[in-house]
Amino acid sequence: MTNREPRAQRVASANTTESAEVTELLHHLVTEVARVHRADSEGTLFSQPYSPKEFAAALPVWKRLLDLFIVMLLFPFWLPIMTLIALWVAVTSPGPIFYRQPRIGFKGRRFMLVKFRTMKVNAETHVHEAYLEHLIVSDRPMIKLDATGDPRLIVGGKFLRATGLDELPQIFNVLKGEMSLVGPRPCTVLEFERYAPEQRARVNALPGLTGLWQVNGKNQTTFREMIEMDIFYSRNISLSLDLKIIMRTLPAILGQFSVQSLPRSSAQPTPPVKT
Repeated sequence: MTNREPRAQRVASANTTESAEVTELLHHLVTEVARVHRADSEGTLFSQPYSPKEFAAALPVWKRLLDLFIVMLLFPFWLPIMTLIALWVAVTSPGPIFYRQPRIGFKGRRFMLVKFRTMKVNAETHVHEAYLEHLIVSDRPMIKLDATGDPRLIVGGKFLRATGLDELPQIFNVLKGEMSLVGPRPCTVLEFERYAPEQRARVNALPGLTGLWQVNGKNQTTFREMIEMDIFYSRNISLSLDLKIIMRTLPAILGQFSVQSLPRSSAQPTPPVKT
C-alpha cells in the first residue's frame, strides 16, 4: 500500500496540472466578459495620448457593438473549439497553453496579445526575425516559414497557424477593446521599429483578427501591398466594408486565399501620413 499511494498521488497531480490551463481559459473568459459589462477601464489604458475624436473614428459605436454582438453570438461555437485546442496543446507539448507577446496597437500603444502556443518552449526567434526583415526589404510574397517546414512547431502547430485557430484567444483582446474583429494584423514591436514613417499610418486603426489584407491574398502579397491595404482600410472604415471582410474570411481560409479580391489600396497610391 505504501508504494501505491505515492503513485496514485503522482497521477492525480499530473491530471491536475494538465487541466490547470483549461481552467485558466474558462476563468479568463468569465473575467473579461464581466469586465466588459462593468465598463471597467482596466486593460484599455492608453500608452500614448490621442483625442477622443481620433479614437471614435477608429472604433465607432457601431464597430464596437458589432464586435461584441458577433463574439457573444458565436460563443457556443468558439468556446468548445478553444477548449479542445487548449487540451490538445497541453497533451502534445509540455509548457504553457497560451503564448503572450507585446504587440503594437492603436496609435502605437503596446498591448499583450494572447494566442495559442504553436511552437516548442524556448524556441529560437532570431530565424523568424531575420526572415521578417528580409520580407520588408525584398518586396516578395510573404510566404510563412511554415510552408517550408519549421522544426520549432509543435504537433498540429502548422494546421493551427494555417487556419488561424491559434489566434482565437485574441477574442479576449477584442473584449478588452485592444483589438477589433476587423483591422490590420497587429505587428510586433521589432517590426514596427523597422517601418518607414509613412508606413506607421497603418496603426491609425485598431488591429484585428481579420482584415482587408487577410482576404486579399495574404501570404501571396508583398509587405508593401499589405501596408497599402491596411492604410486604405484605416482611411475607409465603414460598416459595409467590415461586413464584407467578415463574410469573406472563412472562404479565404478554406479557399487558400483564392476568393475574389476586394478593392485594394494600390489602385490609389498612399501618400505619406504623419503619426
